[in-house]
Amino acid sequence: MEIDKYFNEAIKQKASDVHLVGEEVPMLRLSGVLKELSDKKLDNEELKKGLYTLLSKDQQVRFEEEMELDFAHKVGNDRFRVNLHLQDDKIGMAARLIPENIPSPEELKFESALLDMTGLMDGLVLITGPTGSGKSTTLACMIEEINKTRKAHIVTVEDPVEFMFKDKESLIEQREVGKDTKSFAAALKHVLRQDPNVILVGEMRDPETISTVLTAAETGHLVFSTLHTPTAAEAVERIVDVFEGAKQKQVLIQFSSVLRGIVAQQLMPAKDGGRVPAREILINTPAVSNLIRENNISQIKSAIQTGLKEGMQSMENSVKQLLKDGLIDEEMAEKRSGRSKKV
Repeated sequence: MEIDKYFNEAIKQKASDVHLVGEEVPMLRLSGVLKELSDKKLDNEELKKGLYTLLSKDQQVRFEEEMELDFAHKVGNDRFRVNLHLQDDKIGMAARLIPENIPSPEELKFESALLDMTGLMDGLVLITGPTGSGKSTTLACMIEEINKTRKAHIVTVEDPVEFMFKDKESLIEQREVGKDTKSFAAALKHVLRQDPNVILVGEMRDPETISTVLTAAETGHLVFSTLHTPTAAEAVERIVDVFEGAKQKQVLIQFSSVLRGIVAQQLMPAKDGGRVPAREILINTPAVSNLIRENNISQIKSAIQTGLKEGMQSMENSVKQLLKDGLIDEEMAEKRSGRSKKV
């Protein structure tokens, strides 16, 4: 089976994702909506053989042992982030198209508070949101802004490497988990000896990685990372809940000190096709830092609502602004803000 034909079709139709599952029809995701590529179901064995042609021998062994595998695949000048998995004992593939060019802050409609975060010299910036909410693209744009504007040593640890950076003002090293390092935690143990100014950690998955990220941010480095949480408050909860007992208090103190901002992002269908980002922005002011330190996470939402002067923004206000700017329609705004339609 020629797998690249599906990737090429995704590129041609400007799809965001390709889905191939044994005994199911092939699908693309276009502007957030799944579209069937054919009415013919994929033979599981043929699909498996085809997908294995994309893998090295080591990757095949790893997939058979772990039944999960993330890797990058290049088709022409385009790159895909690919996840292989099993479902109901059949092979499945989900692939995300990574744009060749990193979008600009203008294209991604960056708020000034978001752009300001690229000028920070230390601390931790988190981009959160569900899968497919554009976290990687937002992070890549922020890293590229640093690359264009200052002489910094930037080290990324990714699984897999997504956007490819070219050195401009900065020196950038991109390390891939499974290829250049064994794990996020292993790479972070040694990264501080590599004299970085800026560190990008693809995802904070476990206590060891989170602890090392907090230490890196505490010792004068600017660290960017992601979490799969829908709101800023839930990002704080997720980080704290990873730890047990007495360790939680220590993490709250450390986190409240190193955090610079949390951006919770979701993508909304735009009026003219495509998708536009809506963002909740939390800035770690002294008041917010105190809420985190005292574990008063439930009050973070109201802190965002009253923090407009500091550059904070609630998700509801972001959605309202998109509606006001004519980028989304009323129905979509109501769905996302949870308001019922007026009769």
